Amino acid sequence: MYAPENTDANLYTDNAIKGNEISYPVHVQFIDLHKMYMQRIRWHWHPAIEVLLAAKGKLVLVTDNKETCLEEGQGIFINQNVMHSVQPVDVEADCSLYSTMFDPAFLFGYGNTTITGKYLSPVLNSSSLKTLFLDSRDAVSGKLLDNIHSVISVNTDREYGYELITKSLLCQFWVHLLELLIPHTAPGGQPHSLSLDEIRVKDAILYIESHYSEQITLEQIASSVHISKSECCRCFKRVLQFTPIEYLMRYRILKAATMIQDNDPAYRNISDLAFNVGFNNVSYFNKVFKQYVKCTPSEYKKNLKNASGKSAENIMFI
Repeated sequence: MYAPENTDANLYTDNAIKGNEISYPVHVQFIDLHKMYMQRIRWHWHPAIEVLLAAKGKLVLVTDNKETCLEEGQGIFINQNVMHSVQPVDVEADCSLYSTMFDPAFLFGYGNTTITGKYLSPVLNSSSLKTLFLDSRDAVSGKLLDNIHSVISVNTDREYGYELITKSLLCQFWVHLLELLIPHTAPGGQPHSLSLDEIRVKDAILYIESHYSEQITLEQIASSVHISKSECCRCFKRVLQFTPIEYLMRYRILKAATMIQDNDPAYRNISDLAFNVGFNNVSYFNKVFKQYVKCTPSEYKKNLKNASGKSAENIMFI
């Protein structure tokens, strides 16, 4: 079983399942964390349901309020719009996983119906269900994992009718999920609530990712979510365990490395590259790039050119 490998950092955004894929809003990807930027899946969220399955090694899923360690064969269900990141327990050891994302509308259609009220709302509206740990040693969790293994296999082979088979498997998955949750869920109520910290951090991240190429300051980031600089830092520390400026630096370097990989026409020399991602000092840009990517921009470009028989995406972190 080997699903298509993902090395596209842009998959992990709040728009993970795009409008032009609405006819089949299912993504199945194999992810080697050693080939991702900074050997992790950066903080993100999306309206899709996601199930992660640890394929090799040990990994940690981090949300705003807890960490969950997954060993090989274990999995985790992630509800809609839950902010999360993934990283290996040991950065020196091999660590890979499968990600299965799908839009609930693929199973239930759009709009409020008797079916959505009975089967979908109890999951999406559960205030306690941000994530759900899955272990084959539990009978019902084992059924959920079996369903996901089958979804991965079917979407890897993509034989005639795989879309219908996938929908059937995900419907079975949903029934088993409800078996675990009932009677802890109720058909009424409001969607699971986000903490004020998480709401602020999400909005600040959207601001950073829209303005990273500008000379933005901590004060501007804080103002974008209508709080003080100190409170902004405290929110980021509580949710992400690092500051807004650290997030800005990480994101700028991610964009710089992507521009090098893509041979972006805006990148003609190191000075252009630094300027295009928001740095006005080349020496400082080189220092920060090396801090996160473990080599200078020039070395990074050389490594990509020297990769024998591999695409650029397959030898570095992104």
